[in-house]
Amino acid sequence: MEDPAHDSSRRLKLLIEYDGADFVGWQIQPAAAGRSVQGTIQDAFKQFTGSDATVVGSGRTDSGVHARGQVAHAIVNTDLSPNKIFEALNGILPNDIAILRVSESDPLFHARYSARERRYSYTISLAPCAIDRRIALYVRYPLDVELMNECCTYIVGEHDFRAFTKSESEVNHYRCTVTLAAWKQRGNKLIFRIHANRFLHGMVRSLVGTMIDIGRGYFPVEQIQFALKSGNRSDAGHTAPAVGLVLEEVIYTHE
Repeated sequence: MEDPAHDSSRRLKLLIEYDGADFVGWQIQPAAAGRSVQGTIQDAFKQFTGSDATVVGSGRTDSGVHARGQVAHAIVNTDLSPNKIFEALNGILPNDIAILRVSESDPLFHARYSARERRYSYTISLAPCAIDRRIALYVRYPLDVELMNECCTYIVGEHDFRAFTKSESEVNHYRCTVTLAAWKQRGNKLIFRIHANRFLHGMVRSLVGTMIDIGRGYFPVEQIQFALKSGNRSDAGHTAPAVGLVLEEVIYTHE
């Protein structure tokens, strides 16, 4: 156990993978809400250092959303090496969180504000699945993948995405720059990949839900362009469940 009186506070960079199915999301919530990824990692730090740690993620993934490449910075009070911290965290954390890497960080590095791009994927299964049921949305009806990829041509670029976020989102503006959006079919799986400088609350799931509605023939392909121009949530489609959404990677200007 570390001596809390010994101030050896420093900033670390963490690469984190988690299965979000049993979490209320990344961010700490009121105790009654349930487990958060952030809170669980902070508790693990306290268990082996004996002092509080502050862990800040690159973004606030929602309840049920997974991550293969979440990045966080941690301000901790310990003299342990990054390798020892890596071993300690993985020895304490539950099996639905894995720390993939621990490294020393520049004091000015901020996991959220230093990021220049986030990359998400969303997976749809076109056949019933058991093993993948926690990471893929099963869709039982045919989807026109060509139409869904045509939708992506409207998404790429800088746009106001207010029609694709929750109405209670508290942000200064709704403009995001999408650098990649595309669907690919691999066997019975449809995988959507989207890269952008920032994402609004529920944005990827709303885009996916709208494209599913277009792919199954509920809306014409032009509906996604119409929603982008109108800014009205009612002009977009449904919000897809969290189950298929994964934060894949966060890109920084200086790694």
